[in-house]
Amino acid sequence: MYTENLLWPKDLIDLKGLSASHIIAILDAAESFKEISERRIKKVPTLRGKLVVLFFHENSTRTRLSFEIAAKRLSADTLALASSGSSMAKGETLLDTAKNIEAMAPDALVIRHSASGAPSFLGQRLNCPVLNAGDGAHAHPTQALLDLMTIRQRKGSLTGLKVAIIGDIAHSRVARSDMIGLKILGANIAVAGPPSMLVKGLAEEYGVDVFHRPEPALEGADVVVSLRIQLERQSGRLFPGAREYARVYGLNAARLALAKPDALLLHPGPVNQGVEMTPEVYQSPASQILEQVTNGVAIRMALLYLLVDNPDLVRDGQDA
Repeated sequence: MYTENLLWPKDLIDLKGLSASHIIAILDAAESFKEISERRIKKVPTLRGKLVVLFFHENSTRTRLSFEIAAKRLSADTLALASSGSSMAKGETLLDTAKNIEAMAPDALVIRHSASGAPSFLGQRLNCPVLNAGDGAHAHPTQALLDLMTIRQRKGSLTGLKVAIIGDIAHSRVARSDMIGLKILGANIAVAGPPSMLVKGLAEEYGVDVFHRPEPALEGADVVVSLRIQLERQSGRLFPGAREYARVYGLNAARLALAKPDALLLHPGPVNQGVEMTPEVYQSPASQILEQVTNGVAIRMALLYLLVDNPDLVRDGQDA
């Protein structure tokens, strides 16, 4: 059993606090669940009778659909709630909305919110498991897990791999969760971006090498993670324009060639082609972007199983 002898938290808020064994257990479970998506009938009764509430306070397509598909392939019922159509638009607080949802006896709450810390706030107050689908610029743990899954499928162990993360580090919750997960599994990380898109203390907090140009970060990389420019989370103009960003930091064939010949290219999506990378790079054999989407469903199926209805799970606070 994937969870044998592991103590698990009630919620998935971040990857901090998880061990390598926890992450490997999630990835192993996801590999098993991925097979379900390849069947003619893509459904199992694992979560039949369970209710998963999808509370997306912030716009999302990939993550929301991925969680919804994951829940339905496990035979769970889903209830989608967007802030624009909820009582929050009329002034109701986040906690009041969540308490009303809990009164309907859900078995899990998946939340994406523009405010960093919102999933943690709810997790401390609700009885059901809370899964963070992205909160502000803080964390996006399921995206990081699907990135780890994609890398492991192609490279085997992550120990000793060089991973280059290029782009808007300061505003990227994906970058933060990736750095934590990659470090836990033993990868070496180099990050690069405009000085205005980096934050002080990155090297000290995450144990990464920091560069202001992409070339030294890309040199000899096994994996390249390109990040989306987070315009919606920026308070001001942090670079001259898209054309200038593409010229200095965008991934093109010449820059990608600095990485190893068998390097993988990842991106959390959506990709701004011509800015973060050229169409040539996007469509290159290195690109694993669509495989990431496929793996995202498997990762979220695994997490719903582990946190919602796993009788062998040992919860934090219980005797192991």
